[in-house]
Amino acid sequence: MLTALAVLLAFSGPVVAQEERVEEVEAEAKQDGPAKVVVIPIREAITEPELFILRRGLKQAIDEKADTVILDINTPGGSVAVTFEMLKAMDKFPGKVVAFVNSEAISAGALISAGTDEIYFTRDAVIGAAAPVLATGADLDDTMRQKLVSYLKAKVRAMSEEKGFRGEVISSMIDEDYEFKIGDVVIKPKGELLSLTASEAMKEFGDPPVALLGSGIVEDLDALVKKLHGEGAHEVKRLEVTWSERTAQYFTAWASVMMGIGLVLLYLEFKTPGFGLPGIAGALLLLLVFFGHRVAGLSGHEPLLFFLIGVVLVVVELVFFPGIVVMALTGIALMLGSLVWSMADLWPSEPVEFSAEVFLGPIYSVMTGVALAVAGFLVVLRFLPRGGLWGKMVLDAEVGGEMTGPVALAGGTGVALGGSDLLGVEGVAVTPLLPTGQVEIGGRRYEARLEIGHAERGAAVRVVRRGEFVLEVEVIES
Repeated sequence: MLTALAVLLAFSGPVVAQEERVEEVEAEAKQDGPAKVVVIPIREAITEPELFILRRGLKQAIDEKADTVILDINTPGGSVAVTFEMLKAMDKFPGKVVAFVNSEAISAGALISAGTDEIYFTRDAVIGAAAPVLATGADLDDTMRQKLVSYLKAKVRAMSEEKGFRGEVISSMIDEDYEFKIGDVVIKPKGELLSLTASEAMKEFGDPPVALLGSGIVEDLDALVKKLHGEGAHEVKRLEVTWSERTAQYFTAWASVMMGIGLVLLYLEFKTPGFGLPGIAGALLLLLVFFGHRVAGLSGHEPLLFFLIGVVLVVVELVFFPGIVVMALTGIALMLGSLVWSMADLWPSEPVEFSAEVFLGPIYSVMTGVALAVAGFLVVLRFLPRGGLWGKMVLDAEVGGEMTGPVALAGGTGVALGGSDLLGVEGVAVTPLLPTGQVEIGGRRYEARLEIGHAERGAAVRVVRRGEFVLEVEVIES
């Protein structure tokens, strides 16, 4: 279905004149060698991921000097704004753009088909029903509907000049109040939207006879290529949808479900103390709702993506779940692995060969960099002067030599305590424990961590064991 999202601002700029396109196609046809054809799939709802796919395919066709682009269309429709962006992108291709309605081109799919040079169908194909509606599927109010219908019909007329009955046909698919007649034959009466089967689209009217909408009916893509360029060798490349584009399609399709779950999780976070897993998950889901379609552009940037995931895991471990170790180690492994990946000589869309020639050099470079970083860090720790901002980041004093236990933070000094000094001692949380924070025992503050759950500031706690750098505590139930 067509949504009314920003339609009046979505499409601007002239459509390439038919005469100019014909001249360009004829110039391309004079080139030697087999005809070059690029097939671009338009096989999901018309949303931004489909726009990414179309743009990438058109760029590939232009780079390879293709003669023809075939849009393999099977879509239930979608956003008008995205549809017009796709039509603008199609006008940048200097050769012939052909629509192959492979099953159905409903709503926005009909508009995309109308913007091509020729429209072909499979025998069971259907096209039509392109009236604008809201994203929810509900009808627009009368004033807005009239504005959008008038605008869409004008655009269709501009796209369909000198293309037979195409302008009237698409207008009949948009406007239920439009009556379409050819001579005495009423093709569509008022009060309904026009939809056509392949055979109906190929019916001829007028003198000389002209097909109502289509240029032909073919069995499949191979038959269409032969019809367009004759028998013989053809160089046909089918654009493959990348993992990132497929993921963006899923995110877009499930956006409403993710939004509902995300809001519920944020509500749970609001009703419970601190900030924990429900809040993180809810915020992440809402980010995917608003920006998930942008994932379509990540193909080719996988090393950077894995590096960022590794950084996130390390940060989450340090801030929210200190001491688990598994998350941090996984994050570090992802970061190092992504660095090796980025340095490896791998070709896009080609199978990865795990050989020493491919990965040995990058592994050596990454390990060398890590060793230099560790050495530099040790030098900084040894020679960086105390005081100032750095002095606030480290303990300024030691008592009794090497510290081997939890450290008391009161009085500006670090005091190491033995393993059994505080076991069973009760205290109070002076910060929220989420699950880590600080507790006060006997007038001193200590870094502490709850074994299970979280606690508010002021909660009574009891020390149950000594960790390497923190006290393990439990909440004392009142």
